Amino acid sequence: MNHWPFIIAAYALTIGGTMLLAIWSYAAMRASENKVAALRKDRPE
Repeated sequence: MNHWPFIIAAYALTIGGTMLLAIWSYAAMRASENKVAALRKDRPE
Protein backbone atom coordinates (compact mmCIF):
# COMPACT_ATOMS: atom_id res chain seq x y z
CA MET A 1 0.00 0.00 0.00
CA ASN A 2 1.34 3.40 -1.01
CA HIS A 3 1.21 6.00 1.77
CA TRP A 4 2.48 8.99 -0.22
CA PRO A 5 -0.95 10.45 -1.12
CA PHE A 6 -1.87 10.61 2.57
CA ILE A 7 1.49 12.12 3.51
CA ILE A 8 1.27 14.76 0.77
CA ALA A 9 -2.31 15.61 1.75
CA ALA A 10 -1.35 15.91 5.42
CA TYR A 11 1.53 18.25 4.61
CA ALA A 12 -0.67 20.31 2.27
CA LEU A 13 -3.38 20.70 4.92
CA THR A 14 -0.84 21.60 7.59
CA ILE A 15 0.93 24.18 5.44
CA GLY A 16 -2.37 25.57 4.15
CA GLY A 17 -3.82 25.84 7.64
CA THR A 18 -0.70 27.53 8.95
CA MET A 19 -0.75 30.05 6.09
CA LEU A 20 -4.46 30.74 6.66
CA LEU A 21 -3.89 31.27 10.38
CA ALA A 22 -0.96 33.61 9.70
CA ILE A 23 -3.01 35.70 7.25
CA TRP A 24 -5.96 35.82 9.65
CA SER A 25 -3.69 36.88 12.53
CA TYR A 26 -2.02 39.56 10.39
CA ALA A 27 -5.41 40.97 9.35
CA ALA A 28 -6.59 41.05 12.98
CA MET A 29 -3.37 42.77 14.04
CA ARG A 30 -3.73 45.43 11.34
CA ALA A 31 -7.37 46.05 12.31
CA SER A 32 -6.39 46.46 15.96
CA GLU A 33 -3.56 48.82 15.08
CA ASN A 34 -5.97 50.94 13.03
CA LYS A 35 -8.43 51.07 15.93
CA VAL A 36 -5.68 52.18 18.32
CA ALA A 37 -4.50 54.82 15.84
CA ALA A 38 -8.06 56.13 15.52
CA LEU A 39 -8.41 56.33 19.31
CA ARG A 40 -5.12 58.21 19.63
CA LYS A 41 -6.11 60.58 16.83
CA ASP A 42 -9.41 61.48 18.54
CA ARG A 43 -7.81 61.92 21.97
CA PRO A 44 -7.21 65.51 23.05
CA GLU A 45 -3.74 66.23 24.30
